[in-house]
Amino acid sequence: MTPPIRLIIQQPSLAKYRVPVFRELAKCPDIDLKLLYGARPDLPNVEADGFKAEPVYLWQQKIRGQQVFWHSAQWNSASRKQADVLILTWNPRYTSLVPTLLKAKAMGVRTILWGHGYSKTESTVRKKIRYSVAKLATSLMFYNQRAEQSYLDAGWDPQSIFVARNSLDQAPIQTAKVAWQQSSEKLEQFRREQNLGPGPHILFVSRLDPDNRLDLLVEAVAKLSAEFPHLQVNIVGKGAAEQERLQVLAGERGVGAHFRFVGPIYEELALAPWFLTANVFCYPANIGLSVLHAFGYGLPVVTSDDLSGQNPEIEALKPGENGLFYRHEDAGALADCLRSIILNPDVAQRMSAEAVRTVTEEFSLPHMVGQMAAAVRYCAAKT
Repeated sequence: MTPPIRLIIQQPSLAKYRVPVFRELAKCPDIDLKLLYGARPDLPNVEADGFKAEPVYLWQQKIRGQQVFWHSAQWNSASRKQADVLILTWNPRYTSLVPTLLKAKAMGVRTILWGHGYSKTESTVRKKIRYSVAKLATSLMFYNQRAEQSYLDAGWDPQSIFVARNSLDQAPIQTAKVAWQQSSEKLEQFRREQNLGPGPHILFVSRLDPDNRLDLLVEAVAKLSAEFPHLQVNIVGKGAAEQERLQVLAGERGVGAHFRFVGPIYEELALAPWFLTANVFCYPANIGLSVLHAFGYGLPVVTSDDLSGQNPEIEALKPGENGLFYRHEDAGALADCLRSIILNPDVAQRMSAEAVRTVTEEFSLPHMVGQMAAAVRYCAAKT
């Protein structure tokens, strides 16, 4: 009987949304998985569940204004005594990365670089460095096909490239949806308790950060408020400084009464009614996994058409099918997109169905895990 492939995955931390991914990958009978993740007092790690995992101290230092790292989990794993295949965090700021790739090659350990494969602030120098590092690996694994295509265009072997689309475990979302939708009275009671008026309702759920450009949503609402006097924007998330800035701006624009800052909510069952009572999800810029979260509830998503400033998950949004892009930094265009969804319930319903299909058939956990497993098997078969 062929022994399982000894796989070590190195990560900077153990994030909650990654736990289902590693748990499902660990179920593959031909893969013996162990996760090594960064440990520091300031890292928000969660507990492993269903897979072997070990915290390893992550050294971090700021040099000439740039954060650099050394993770001994990379270097120590590059040995045939430890692993057959390594999946490494693809970040050139890890000073341990290139030495680990060279050591692994010398030791006969196959390596997979897992990451974006590009930078939001791309430059010729950064691309050259990234390509040089990538050439040391056995395989590359991206979050989306846009990044994959750029490497194919640069001459990479298509057999050595895999796309494990970043996905969320939709099971908790579906469970929460069922719990709230099994009784129409339950949602109505929530509306009454939260003083949710007739709407329409726009929802944002994420950390309040200037990069997310909620100021553009304030400006858009200022253009919509006369047409929709009961319009309400519910902002769920943490960020005291940004909240204060947005509240001041909304007051100056005369739309303060249209905004409600709910604060952070982390439990899916408590988040669900906010999604289920919304008409549209708006994340003006810098959207990531939130697009998949909203799609799980069947909410159309509106965000910027500046794809270079978005995160890999933006590939899930198909304009006109499950959401809309507005012209970047144009509050009027953002208002037009929101208006078109609000005023066309048939279109919104069609987008809702497509949003759910997107996360159940394309950006799904089984697809992501399947591609990761395929990359591992490809590397293990290399002689």
